[in-house]
Amino acid sequence: MMNIAKRFGLAAAGVALAGTAHAQTAIEDLEIIGAPTPGATGFQPAVTELARDLQWLDGMLLVICAVITLFVTGLLAWVVLRYNKKSNPTPATFTHNSPLEVAWTIVPIVVLVFIGAFSLPVLFKQQEIPEGDVHITVTGNKWFWSYEYTDEAIYFDSRMIGYAQNINDDIIAELEEAGYSEDEFGLATDTAVIVPVGATVVMTVTGSDVIHSWTIPAFGVKQDAVPGRFAQLWFNAEQEGIYFGQCSELCGKDHAYMPITVKVVDPAVYEEWVASAQEEFPA
Repeated sequence: MMNIAKRFGLAAAGVALAGTAHAQTAIEDLEIIGAPTPGATGFQPAVTELARDLQWLDGMLLVICAVITLFVTGLLAWVVLRYNKKSNPTPATFTHNSPLEVAWTIVPIVVLVFIGAFSLPVLFKQQEIPEGDVHITVTGNKWFWSYEYTDEAIYFDSRMIGYAQNINDDIIAELEEAGYSEDEFGLATDTAVIVPVGATVVMTVTGSDVIHSWTIPAFGVKQDAVPGRFAQLWFNAEQEGIYFGQCSELCGKDHAYMPITVKVVDPAVYEEWVASAQEEFPA
């Protein structure tokens, strides 16, 4: 019986190790999707509904602003050409034009109401926190992030690989060992946030010292981490991959060294990671 129990224990340990190895391999093989591109303009790929809404809203506002700018520029050019001293030596003497004054009051109001009709629903969608599948408390510190998976009893700190240093061979080796390249210096962290694809993740954000700000551009989320206060954000990532963000609130001398790494994985891989993380990072 002892031999059977021993064999069973070894077999179970082997299965656990195999699952951990599989999860680790799957996490390391993820594609980098949400990262800044040198020399590029525009947004990172949107992988959440919130990010798509924000990018669409930005595009709509850009069109409205462009139309207004062209109209005002054209109007100014017409006035300069039509009413300069040479073309119009005898200016008019009237001081008011009621229809025109009513128009330039009403039209901006209509434009603002139109913008509000589209922007407010996007704002409410961000601020109305749904029921979460994964709950994480994130704390901003000088100058790193701490994460606690409150439902899974997991807690770890996340620091930039090569913190506050210039790139060198040792840092490049450390990046490559963690599955990154030299291009991810300043973005990659030693420990990443792992979440399952298609799950609603609710993050409770706070700070331990000064105001920080947690953001992932590809998710369309940004939330200040204020000491003594708790705020929430949520996202539902629709594509597996690696996504980067950085502290977006000027928080002190090492503000530039507070990157954020989030890895979105298959739900089965996430469950395997949780099992291993509970042993490696117990809360």
